[in-house]
Amino acid sequence: MTLPNLTSAPQNAPARPAAQDGRRVALALAALLLPLACASVLIGAAGIGFAALRDDPQAVMILTVSRLPRTLAVILTGAALAVAGVVMQQLVRNRFVEPGTTGTSESAALGLLAVTILAPNASIFLKMVVASVSAMLGTALFIKLIRRLPPREVLLVPVVGIILSGVLGAVVTFIGWQTDLLQLISVWLMTGEFSGVIAGRFELLYIAGAAAGLAWFAADRFSILGLGRETATGLGLNTDAVMRLGLVVVSIVTALVIVTVGMIPFIGLVVPNIIARLMGDNLRTTLPATAAGGAVAVLACDIIGRLVRYPYEVPVGTVLGILGSGLFLWLLYRERPNG
Repeated sequence: MTLPNLTSAPQNAPARPAAQDGRRVALALAALLLPLACASVLIGAAGIGFAALRDDPQAVMILTVSRLPRTLAVILTGAALAVAGVVMQQLVRNRFVEPGTTGTSESAALGLLAVTILAPNASIFLKMVVASVSAMLGTALFIKLIRRLPPREVLLVPVVGIILSGVLGAVVTFIGWQTDLLQLISVWLMTGEFSGVIAGRFELLYIAGAAAGLAWFAADRFSILGLGRETATGLGLNTDAVMRLGLVVVSIVTALVIVTVGMIPFIGLVVPNIIARLMGDNLRTTLPATAAGGAVAVLACDIIGRLVRYPYEVPVGTVLGILGSGLFLWLLYRERPNG
């Protein structure tokens, strides 16, 4: 399947050293991440300035139980979703997809819904496993569907993903309506917010972060897989094994994010494309910057959502839905230098 050339420079443009560009982008994102994290810790209805932390035990409790866990959850979520988006794009060789537009999130929600109805007292670990397996099956179905498409019809791939997401979402909504669980479904698929994150209720995201980290160790294999199944096989790659690894990474990240905070749109779509424009397609170099970019984007949107109606909050999914759609249109219509 032919990829749209979103990242390559014009042929007459001088080549840029990818490693140098990677370091610059990574340093810029790290410089943004630290002040944003500090701002996230300090913003809230209850003030916890340095003087309060020294003299007030309640301020220390707010910091350790609520603010720090929330900030860590935001960073882990953004980084993991951005990496999952890159992996998904390599699996299907199309830059216009992410877990939220391929039926992966709806499949995870369907698994969660099933375990909630059939085993309402199930442990969070069982819910995580069921949601991950369900997300993996939904993603595998999407990949099987797009293999039947004409190789040159690149834009049909996201269309098929959107249709599959709509069908699975309709099934989830119907079952939720019949069982009076629509409120849970709205939390899983429509809000994406961190107001309920406290210590003891976000630690599953460490597993999502570890799954995203696993993608970095297999970055070269994913890069080769992105060249096409025939080419990758000719280069000696076990394409089925790499495909299964990618499905595991995407499914675990998506399921754990949905279980913990709900699905957040556009991160896996916009951030990888922006990083690829800046740094190219070498995943070994770009994955750390992509993870940092996802963390910065979600953290910035979370802060905006907390300030726009202070002391109330707008869900970060709503903020990203507005900003992410604008960024995506910019990616589509922005003219490249020299044509």
